[in-house]
Amino acid sequence: MNAETIHSERARAETPACQLLERQDADYRGWWWLGPPRDPWLETGQGMAISADLVVRDAWQAAGRPAVSPFGLLPAEGEGAPPGAVLFWPKSHALGEWWLLWLCATLPEGTRLQLVGENQGGIKRVLKVLAALGLGCRKRDSARRCSLFETRLGRVAIDPDAAWTTFEAKLGEERLALASHPGVFGHGKLDDGTRLLLETLAGALPGDVLGDVFCDVLDMGCGDGILAAWLARRGARVTAVDVNAFAVEATRRTLAANALAGEALSGETLESDVYSALAGREFDAIVSNPPFHQERAIDYGPSARLIQEAPAHLRAGGQLLLVANAFLPYPDLLERAFGGFEILADDRRFRVYRAIKC
Repeated sequence: MNAETIHSERARAETPACQLLERQDADYRGWWWLGPPRDPWLETGQGMAISADLVVRDAWQAAGRPAVSPFGLLPAEGEGAPPGAVLFWPKSHALGEWWLLWLCATLPEGTRLQLVGENQGGIKRVLKVLAALGLGCRKRDSARRCSLFETRLGRVAIDPDAAWTTFEAKLGEERLALASHPGVFGHGKLDDGTRLLLETLAGALPGDVLGDVFCDVLDMGCGDGILAAWLARRGARVTAVDVNAFAVEATRRTLAANALAGEALSGETLESDVYSALAGREFDAIVSNPPFHQERAIDYGPSARLIQEAPAHLRAGGQLLLVANAFLPYPDLLERAFGGFEILADDRRFRVYRAIKC
């Protein structure tokens, strides 16, 4: 089967980067696709997806295609190595650099690598990044305001684990050590909205959280784990979830760094597309600083699901507490889901909302 036949049997590409790839004469059978977007051309094609995004992996697997997280994937050698790989350059350049280091450590020297992305997303920066790693590069094509580059992998002296960092968050007299990785929300700093939520939580959560009786709390979109760690330190049994595998790993490391790891203290940390991994479970409180971006695009979908489905995951009297940019359209969603809400804090940039299940 030649490349032309393969292309004719596939769905058409919808995203600009995939439309650029679709017109190539390359035979992508058996290739790895790293950090891919949702696109029917990819999901009905060849090769394996490697993604930290649970939504992407679920879509590939639903289509009968292999898809795995980069965590736990062993170095590929011999027959297990793909003939090539395509890296979709992410909005976070630091994350793109991590992917390059990970590829160099995981795949054999000389493996073909293509790098593709939108020009406004910084794809042209890969020329300097590859040069700094001692890897040659050539431009293969450009179209749809995207560019495609090609290189071959080589060994570099930098361990991809060096991308993990730890920083200290100061909350009044309290200190928390936070693990951080490129691509995780608030990488390397405490987000102002999260700070406002933390300052508000102490007076808003049930008394059990600050006492000796465990209270079950869901940290939705756990990021680097600061909310989970703050809550666990106060006696809550926290279930922390995120759709991003890097965030889940960061939260686990944050809990361990603050001596809060272990089921007795912190509950569990797992990947979940909003409530997808929590069927039938209820909590005393749900706390969140929900995202509203997917790469560079605004996407209210996950936040809307967080609010709309929250009552089904709260016990009677349970409450949803979330912080959001003041301009976001959450009041209507809260009104429809709960029949009412209150604003606990508002600094003109961010608002902390509370809604209680009757």
